[in-house]
Amino acid sequence: MKLRLLFTLALLVPFAPSSRADEVVATEPAHGLAMHGDLKYPADFTHFEYVEPKAPKGGTLTQWAQGTYDSFNPFIVKGSAVAGIGSIFETLMEPSADEPFSAYGLLAETIETPADRSWVIFRLRKEARWHDGQPITADDVIWTFDTLREKGLPHYRAYYGSVAKTERIDERTVKFIFKPGDNRELPLILGGLTVLPKHYWASRDFTKTTLEAPLGSGPYKVGTFEAGRFIDYERVEDYWGAALPVNVGRFNFGKMRYTYYRDSNVATEAFKAGAYDLRLENASKTWATHYDIPPVHDGRMIKRTSPHKRPQGMQGFVFNTRRPIFQDRSVRRALGYALDFEWSNKNLFYDQYTRTRSYFDNSELAAVGLPSKLELEVLEPHREKLPAEVFTQEYAPPKTDGSGRTRENLRAAFELLGQAGWKVDSADRKLKHAEVGPMRFEVLLYDPQFERIVLPFKKNLERLGIEVSVRIVDVAQYIRRLETFDFDLVVGSFGVSESPGNELRGYWGSDFADSNGSRNYIGIKDPVIDDLIEKVIAAPNRESLVHRVRALDRVMQWNYWLIPHWHIAYDRLVYWDKFGMPEVVPDKGVQIISTWWIDPAKESALEQNK
Repeated sequence: MKLRLLFTLALLVPFAPSSRADEVVATEPAHGLAMHGDLKYPADFTHFEYVEPKAPKGGTLTQWAQGTYDSFNPFIVKGSAVAGIGSIFETLMEPSADEPFSAYGLLAETIETPADRSWVIFRLRKEARWHDGQPITADDVIWTFDTLREKGLPHYRAYYGSVAKTERIDERTVKFIFKPGDNRELPLILGGLTVLPKHYWASRDFTKTTLEAPLGSGPYKVGTFEAGRFIDYERVEDYWGAALPVNVGRFNFGKMRYTYYRDSNVATEAFKAGAYDLRLENASKTWATHYDIPPVHDGRMIKRTSPHKRPQGMQGFVFNTRRPIFQDRSVRRALGYALDFEWSNKNLFYDQYTRTRSYFDNSELAAVGLPSKLELEVLEPHREKLPAEVFTQEYAPPKTDGSGRTRENLRAAFELLGQAGWKVDSADRKLKHAEVGPMRFEVLLYDPQFERIVLPFKKNLERLGIEVSVRIVDVAQYIRRLETFDFDLVVGSFGVSESPGNELRGYWGSDFADSNGSRNYIGIKDPVIDDLIEKVIAAPNRESLVHRVRALDRVMQWNYWLIPHWHIAYDRLVYWDKFGMPEVVPDKGVQIISTWWIDPAKESALEQNK
């Protein structure tokens, strides 16, 4: 993904505004806000439980990134944004990592919202400053909001589409008024707004890529860099927000460097040689076979797993349904029979993975069994437009015995393809359709490591008479082709939180199917899915949210928009033994960049023993 967004929150003003012209609702400014239920941390909290408040500051964290970069502007479609640039910016609120969806004041001192959440007011901290010393104001917030919605990435229109207007109440106070309708997440979504400096951008074109170090307000600023090769972020010594409860014990590294590698295999070898400090390993083969090395044996390098409770979302072979061959649900279902997960898990993944079957796996949001009564209430109005299986069966991807013999699955695929009008031409043994022509498509990749996973899948597809090519491109080209929907089949993913909402519009909403740069890679234009997404967004409490998400999950599953991949419920960490870290790991997993620190004694011992 080009940009990883935080959905954070905000706090507000010492008076009670009206929610409607003829109605006054008494509200109180608060230090934080929870999506549903109560906040974990009280107004007088001093720090999050998963940090070490006395962690030392200093030292250098060196990480890796793949590909290249040509821009410090991560908010627009153009260019390849540099890794880590988010560390120089701040949002109105900061989410906690040990609650489903709660956030606390960062730039905002207080948040105020009525019971129906029809508006929200944020009051900014008077001490909040840009790195040039100027105060952060309500004008900055409003300018940022308007600019991102008008000129930023398409998904901003999804996040902020339900905002009717903004009001500047005073220099430090801003109000967002929402369109009619239930959308309890909106105050939190607005709290996650990354605030940018209006005065800085007044003389610059926001729509263009840039390698001029941008002005921020966060704990880090851009240091030295060489475009496409590396970038350093230096800790701001007089950072205005260092003593805030949401920041105590966090952002401990004196400098963070990202070094770029074109190839992940080269990056792995560079790590083993000591070129950078840690890896969150995402390749099962690398995890299983590449770390049987002296530094791991003698303790200089640590290899460990760390369980988490994050929803896993969905990764899979994503169909671009803008292509005629993928517009038939039966065809998409048929092609899923060609992926032999059980064989791959045994022979390629070292039995590390679980097959993904839900868009919200590893959470209570995943649809399992048959629909509950509450789910049926959501689904029933759409019965005539939905696959019958939504109501009568539990979804599960095709399975094999892991032996590599897929005859039964391929026979099922042939039958489905035949029902959709695809037949094997006796002359060349290729699968063809009288109106569409031959079934021929490309699998687009950017990571060479994934080729070994795709090739068995390709082989099974070819047994069906399908012509398949696999193309590996550099990261920049890959991103451009994703943004313009210039692909047939791609390895894509849809990350979700424990409290999904507005982001689902950008993933699967009809309004974003034709917007270049959006995350609706599939090209879904389905009024039923649109309606179910809106019901998720409008959920009044946790129970209704869970059932509405499960209903949406079922509809997504039975439409076969992609071929599900796999997941693990733990992080795989490998790092040189130079770090200190808190004892508590929150439900959302390790928070390396924000909570770890350099242990001077360990670092010294490591240097002596290299």
